[in-house]
Amino acid sequence: MKKIETGRRGEDAALAWLQDRGFRLLDRNWRSGHKELDLVMESDARVHIVEVKTLTPPALIRPADKVDGRKQAALVAAAGSYLAVRHISKEVQFDVVSVILGDGPPEVEYIPEAFFPVRFGR
Repeated sequence: MKKIETGRRGEDAALAWLQDRGFRLLDRNWRSGHKELDLVMESDARVHIVEVKTLTPPALIRPADKVDGRKQAALVAAAGSYLAVRHISKEVQFDVVSVILGDGPPEVEYIPEAFFPVRFGR
């Protein structure tokens, strides 16, 4: 249960941070099969697919470092489903928010365009 609570607190912190900077929430914890999009945000120009990674001290790595190629592929697949279901045609960007929860306020690191979908051939 601690892992779920930590993740939820990290998402709350990331959402507040993004909204404070003018992003609008479109969806939270949107699911496509077993894949999930943590936060789907919108700015004036784009839709932002935001993966939130949260750790508690002592964190030996940045939480964002946990978004490996496998996770990126899952996010791209889920985002494709999301965009089709919601009929969204805006430009899309994949962002990561790292959150470290300690004794004080959460440490939030926003990584815009953290990765780009890889396309092979046509």
